[in-house]
Amino acid sequence: MKLYYKESGNIEASLIVFLHGGGVSGWMWKKQIEYFSDYHCLVPDLPGHGLSSSTDFSINNCAEEILSLIVTRAQSKKVVLIGFSLGAQVAIKILSMNPNIIDYAIINSALVRPTPLATKIIKPAIRLTYRITKNRTFSKLQAKQLYIGEQMFETYYKETSNMDLNTLIKILEENMSFSIPRDFSISKSKKLITVGDKEKKIMKKSVLDILDKTINCKGIIIPSVGHGVSLAQPELFNKIVDAWINDRELPSGLTDIKK
Repeated sequence: MKLYYKESGNIEASLIVFLHGGGVSGWMWKKQIEYFSDYHCLVPDLPGHGLSSSTDFSINNCAEEILSLIVTRAQSKKVVLIGFSLGAQVAIKILSMNPNIIDYAIINSALVRPTPLATKIIKPAIRLTYRITKNRTFSKLQAKQLYIGEQMFETYYKETSNMDLNTLIKILEENMSFSIPRDFSISKSKKLITVGDKEKKIMKKSVLDILDKTINCKGIIIPSVGHGVSLAQPELFNKIVDAWINDRELPSGLTDIKK
Protein backbone atom coordinates (compact mmCIF):
# COMPACT_ATOMS: atom_id res chain seq x y z
CA MET A 1 0.00 0.00 0.00
CA LYS A 2 1.35 3.42 -0.97
CA LEU A 3 -0.31 6.24 0.97
CA TYR A 4 -0.09 9.64 -0.68
CA TYR A 5 -0.53 12.71 1.49
CA LYS A 6 0.01 16.46 1.44
CA GLU A 7 1.55 18.37 4.30
CA SER A 8 1.21 22.13 4.72
CA GLY A 9 1.09 25.00 7.20
CA ASN A 10 3.19 25.53 10.31
CA ILE A 11 4.93 22.27 11.20
CA GLU A 12 5.59 23.57 14.72
CA ALA A 13 1.86 24.06 15.41
CA SER A 14 -0.86 21.60 16.40
CA LEU A 15 -1.51 18.83 13.89
CA ILE A 16 -4.84 18.61 12.01
CA VAL A 17 -5.48 15.45 10.00
CA PHE A 18 -8.26 15.58 7.38
CA LEU A 19 -9.84 12.32 6.12
CA HIS A 20 -12.01 12.64 3.01
CA GLY A 21 -15.11 10.72 1.98
CA GLY A 22 -15.50 7.87 -0.49
CA GLY A 23 -15.25 8.71 -4.19
CA VAL A 24 -13.33 11.94 -3.63
CA SER A 25 -9.83 12.58 -2.25
CA GLY A 26 -7.79 15.11 -0.31
CA TRP A 27 -8.75 18.01 -2.58
CA MET A 28 -12.17 18.20 -0.90
CA TRP A 29 -10.46 19.93 2.05
CA LYS A 30 -9.07 22.86 0.03
CA LYS A 31 -11.11 25.51 1.90
CA GLN A 32 -10.14 24.01 5.25
CA ILE A 33 -6.43 23.94 4.40
CA GLU A 34 -6.60 27.61 3.47
CA TYR A 35 -8.46 28.53 6.66
CA PHE A 36 -6.21 26.53 9.00
CA SER A 37 -2.92 27.60 7.41
CA ASP A 38 -1.48 28.45 10.84
CA TYR A 39 -1.77 24.78 11.82
CA HIS A 40 0.24 21.76 10.70
CA CYS A 41 -2.17 20.19 8.19
CA LEU A 42 -1.92 16.60 7.00
CA VAL A 43 -4.23 15.48 4.18
CA PRO A 44 -3.92 11.86 3.01
CA ASP A 45 -5.65 10.32 0.02
CA LEU A 46 -7.30 7.21 1.45
CA PRO A 47 -6.15 3.93 -0.13
CA GLY A 48 -7.84 3.38 -3.49
CA HIS A 49 -8.55 7.10 -3.91
CA GLY A 50 -6.71 9.91 -5.65
CA LEU A 51 -2.98 9.25 -5.71
CA SER A 52 -2.98 6.45 -3.12
CA SER A 53 -2.78 3.00 -4.62
CA SER A 54 -4.44 -0.03 -3.06
CA THR A 55 -5.26 -3.53 -4.20
CA ASP A 56 -7.48 -4.45 -1.26
CA PHE A 57 -9.17 -1.59 0.58
CA SER A 58 -10.32 -2.07 4.15
CA ILE A 59 -11.22 0.46 6.84
CA ASN A 60 -9.04 -1.43 9.31
CA ASN A 61 -5.91 -1.37 7.13
CA CYS A 62 -6.58 2.24 6.18
CA ALA A 63 -6.85 3.23 9.86
CA GLU A 64 -3.62 1.40 10.70
CA GLU A 65 -1.76 3.18 7.89
CA ILE A 66 -3.00 6.64 8.86
CA LEU A 67 -2.49 6.03 12.57
CA SER A 68 1.14 5.15 11.85
CA LEU A 69 1.48 8.41 9.93
CA ILE A 70 -0.08 10.38 12.80
CA VAL A 71 2.26 8.81 15.35
CA THR A 72 5.23 9.79 13.18
CA ARG A 73 4.07 13.40 12.74
CA ALA A 74 2.42 14.08 16.12
CA GLN A 75 5.60 14.41 18.22
CA SER A 76 3.80 15.14 21.49
CA LYS A 77 1.76 18.07 20.16
CA LYS A 78 -2.03 18.52 20.08
CA VAL A 79 -3.64 16.35 17.42
CA VAL A 80 -7.00 17.03 15.75
CA LEU A 81 -8.66 14.35 13.61
CA ILE A 82 -11.42 15.33 11.16
CA GLY A 83 -13.27 12.77 9.06
CA PHE A 84 -16.15 12.94 6.59
CA SER A 85 -18.33 9.96 5.62
CA LEU A 86 -15.93 7.07 4.79
CA GLY A 87 -13.18 9.16 6.36
CA ALA A 88 -15.31 9.53 9.49
CA GLN A 89 -15.58 5.75 9.73
CA VAL A 90 -11.79 5.52 9.44
CA ALA A 91 -11.49 8.20 12.14
CA ILE A 92 -13.72 6.18 14.48
CA LYS A 93 -11.52 3.14 13.88
CA ILE A 94 -8.38 5.17 14.64
CA LEU A 95 -9.90 6.44 17.89
CA SER A 96 -10.63 2.82 18.79
CA MET A 97 -7.09 1.66 18.05
CA ASN A 98 -5.33 4.35 20.06
CA PRO A 99 -7.48 6.03 22.75
CA ASN A 100 -4.84 8.58 23.75
CA ILE A 101 -3.19 10.08 20.67
CA ILE A 102 -6.09 12.21 19.38
CA ASP A 103 -6.99 15.27 21.48
CA TYR A 104 -9.95 16.55 19.42
CA ALA A 105 -12.06 14.76 16.81
CA ILE A 106 -14.81 15.90 14.45
CA ILE A 107 -16.83 12.96 13.10
CA ASN A 108 -18.94 14.26 10.21
CA SER A 109 -21.67 12.09 8.64
CA ALA A 110 -20.49 8.65 9.73
CA LEU A 111 -22.69 5.66 8.91
CA VAL A 112 -22.43 3.13 11.76
CA ARG A 113 -25.58 1.08 11.16
CA PRO A 114 -24.74 -1.91 8.93
CA THR A 115 -27.21 -2.67 6.14
CA PRO A 116 -26.76 -6.39 5.35
CA LEU A 117 -29.23 -6.46 2.45
CA ALA A 118 -27.55 -3.54 0.69
CA THR A 119 -24.14 -5.15 1.25
CA LYS A 120 -25.29 -8.34 -0.47
CA ILE A 121 -26.41 -6.57 -3.64
CA ILE A 122 -23.48 -4.14 -3.96
CA LYS A 123 -21.29 -6.43 -6.07
CA PRO A 124 -23.88 -7.38 -8.74
CA ALA A 125 -25.33 -3.85 -8.79
CA ILE A 126 -21.96 -2.16 -9.29
CA ARG A 127 -20.93 -4.65 -11.97
CA LEU A 128 -24.08 -3.75 -13.88
CA THR A 129 -23.76 0.01 -13.46
CA TYR A 130 -19.96 0.47 -13.47
CA ARG A 131 -19.94 2.01 -16.96
CA ILE A 132 -22.33 4.71 -15.81
CA THR A 133 -19.72 6.07 -13.38
CA LYS A 134 -17.68 7.10 -16.42
CA ASN A 135 -20.57 9.10 -17.88
CA ARG A 136 -20.15 12.88 -17.42
CA THR A 137 -23.88 13.54 -16.98
CA PHE A 138 -24.17 10.91 -14.26
CA SER A 139 -21.02 12.20 -12.56
CA LYS A 140 -22.41 15.74 -12.56
CA LEU A 141 -25.53 14.52 -10.79
CA GLN A 142 -23.41 12.72 -8.21
CA ALA A 143 -21.17 15.77 -7.80
CA LYS A 144 -24.19 17.97 -7.17
CA GLN A 145 -25.35 15.71 -4.33
CA LEU A 146 -21.92 16.07 -2.73
CA TYR A 147 -21.81 19.85 -3.27
CA ILE A 148 -18.83 19.55 -5.62
CA GLY A 149 -18.66 22.73 -7.68
CA GLU A 150 -17.47 23.32 -11.24
CA GLN A 151 -13.92 24.11 -10.15
CA MET A 152 -13.50 20.68 -8.59
CA PHE A 153 -15.66 18.67 -10.98
CA GLU A 154 -12.96 17.73 -13.51
CA THR A 155 -10.75 16.31 -10.76
CA TYR A 156 -13.72 14.44 -9.30
CA TYR A 157 -14.73 13.07 -12.71
CA LYS A 158 -11.19 11.96 -13.55
CA GLU A 159 -10.73 10.14 -10.25
CA THR A 160 -14.11 8.40 -10.29
CA SER A 161 -13.59 7.35 -13.90
CA ASN A 162 -10.22 5.85 -13.05
CA MET A 163 -11.34 3.97 -9.94
CA ASP A 164 -10.93 0.22 -10.30
CA LEU A 165 -14.17 -1.79 -10.31
CA ASN A 166 -13.12 -4.17 -7.54
CA THR A 167 -11.81 -1.31 -5.42
CA LEU A 168 -15.13 0.52 -5.75
CA ILE A 169 -17.03 -2.61 -4.72
CA LYS A 170 -14.77 -3.16 -1.71
CA ILE A 171 -15.07 0.47 -0.57
CA LEU A 172 -18.87 0.34 -0.73
CA GLU A 173 -18.99 -3.02 1.06
CA GLU A 174 -16.78 -1.69 3.85
CA ASN A 175 -18.84 1.49 4.12
CA MET A 176 -22.20 -0.28 4.28
CA SER A 177 -21.08 -2.94 6.76
CA PHE A 178 -19.23 -0.66 9.21
CA SER A 179 -20.23 -0.70 12.87
CA ILE A 180 -18.81 1.00 15.96
CA PRO A 181 -15.74 -0.89 17.22
CA ARG A 182 -15.94 -2.17 20.78
CA ASP A 183 -12.89 -0.18 21.94
CA PHE A 184 -14.30 3.14 20.69
CA SER A 185 -15.83 3.63 24.14
CA ILE A 186 -12.39 4.08 25.74
CA SER A 187 -11.30 6.92 23.46
CA LYS A 188 -10.34 9.94 25.55
CA SER A 189 -10.51 12.57 22.81
CA LYS A 190 -13.03 15.41 22.87
CA LYS A 191 -15.41 14.42 20.07
CA LEU A 192 -17.91 16.43 18.04
CA ILE A 193 -20.37 14.30 16.07
CA THR A 194 -22.14 16.14 13.26
CA VAL A 195 -24.83 15.43 10.69
CA GLY A 196 -26.64 17.54 8.12
CA ASP A 197 -30.31 18.39 8.66
CA LYS A 198 -31.16 17.09 5.17
CA GLU A 199 -29.32 13.78 5.50
CA LYS A 200 -31.09 10.42 5.57
CA LYS A 201 -32.66 9.16 8.79
CA ILE A 202 -30.10 6.37 9.09
CA MET A 203 -27.34 9.00 9.29
CA LYS A 204 -29.11 10.82 12.11
CA LYS A 205 -29.69 7.54 13.93
CA SER A 206 -26.00 6.78 13.51
CA VAL A 207 -25.16 9.95 15.44
CA LEU A 208 -27.27 8.72 18.35
CA ASP A 209 -25.49 5.35 18.23
CA ILE A 210 -22.08 7.05 18.34
CA LEU A 211 -23.08 9.31 21.23
CA ASP A 212 -24.35 6.27 23.11
CA LYS A 213 -21.05 4.39 22.71
CA THR A 214 -18.54 6.97 23.90
CA ILE A 215 -17.83 9.68 26.45
CA ASN A 216 -16.63 13.28 26.24
CA CYS A 217 -18.68 13.99 23.13
CA LYS A 218 -21.34 16.30 21.72
CA GLY A 219 -23.72 15.81 18.80
CA ILE A 220 -25.08 18.56 16.55
CA ILE A 221 -27.33 18.88 13.52
CA ILE A 222 -26.17 21.43 10.94
CA PRO A 223 -29.17 23.21 9.33
CA SER A 224 -30.04 23.41 5.64
CA VAL A 225 -27.42 20.93 4.42
CA GLY A 226 -27.19 17.31 3.36
CA HIS A 227 -24.19 15.01 3.00
CA GLY A 228 -21.09 17.19 2.67
CA VAL A 229 -21.20 20.28 4.88
CA SER A 230 -17.48 21.09 4.48
CA LEU A 231 -18.06 21.56 0.75
CA ALA A 232 -21.59 23.01 0.96
CA GLN A 233 -20.91 25.52 3.74
CA PRO A 234 -17.12 25.70 4.20
CA GLU A 235 -17.17 28.95 6.16
CA LEU A 236 -19.62 27.58 8.73
CA PHE A 237 -17.81 24.26 8.94
CA ASN A 238 -14.47 25.99 9.49
CA LYS A 239 -15.95 28.11 12.29
CA ILE A 240 -17.39 24.98 13.91
CA VAL A 241 -14.03 23.22 13.81
CA ASP A 242 -12.15 26.32 14.99
CA ALA A 243 -14.47 26.75 17.96
CA TRP A 244 -14.40 23.06 18.89
CA ILE A 245 -10.63 22.60 18.89
CA ASN A 246 -10.12 25.82 20.85
CA ASP A 247 -12.77 25.10 23.49
CA ARG A 248 -14.99 27.99 22.48
CA GLU A 249 -18.76 28.19 22.06
CA LEU A 250 -20.00 26.77 18.76
CA PRO A 251 -21.63 29.10 16.19
CA SER A 252 -25.32 29.87 16.68
CA GLY A 253 -28.03 28.13 14.69
CA LEU A 254 -26.85 24.57 15.32
CA THR A 255 -29.16 22.03 16.97
CA ASP A 256 -27.86 19.98 19.88
CA ILE A 257 -28.59 16.26 19.79
CA LYS A 258 -29.67 14.83 23.12
CA LYS A 259 -28.62 11.32 24.06
